[in-house]
Amino acid sequence: MTDSRTDAELAELCLDGDESAARELISRFERPVFSLIYRMVRDRELAEDLAQEAFVKTFNNMRMYDPQQKFSSWLFKIAYNLTIDYLRRKRVPTVSLQGAPDAVTPDQQAATTITPEAPGLGPEDRAEASELGAHLERAIARLRPEYRTAIILRHVQGYPYGEIADVMDKPLGTVKTYIHRARHELRDALAYLRDE
Repeated sequence: MTDSRTDAELAELCLDGDESAARELISRFERPVFSLIYRMVRDRELAEDLAQEAFVKTFNNMRMYDPQQKFSSWLFKIAYNLTIDYLRRKRVPTVSLQGAPDAVTPDQQAATTITPEAPGLGPEDRAEASELGAHLERAIARLRPEYRTAIILRHVQGYPYGEIADVMDKPLGTVKTYIHRARHELRDALAYLRDE
């Protein structure tokens, strides 16, 4: 049975100490928050820790949430800023030598993975689509953190440009530039596949 309350209603209940509302918000956003952070840091354990910290920070600052805003944008902004701060402090390498494995959530379920696939594909086509998705994941992992975040929010999470600008606390034109440059870098990174 799905909870029909809006995110804003659940956030308001959290202010009153309603633990079931907090659990519902975590249930709704745990996977996408983890996926975003994982793609930024490329380390599952670190992503789990940062995602947990993002939720703690979110709930500790719930009184600052403006219900006129989308809750998800506010939460993603907290997760993004927390992760960028961590990367700046620690200078964590963002790509392993082995490439970019698929993200998994703390309970080992696959996070949002990139698999360009259309209905009705046969086994061989599905295998090719999966391989292309792995190449795309590795190419995304090599992008600058700002480009990577913008691309993930736009093409994996499906956010409109305006909300991405809110999450990243950047002007709309800057976000469009990030996405344009990221697409260009991804196109160049994947160009060799056309020659095979």
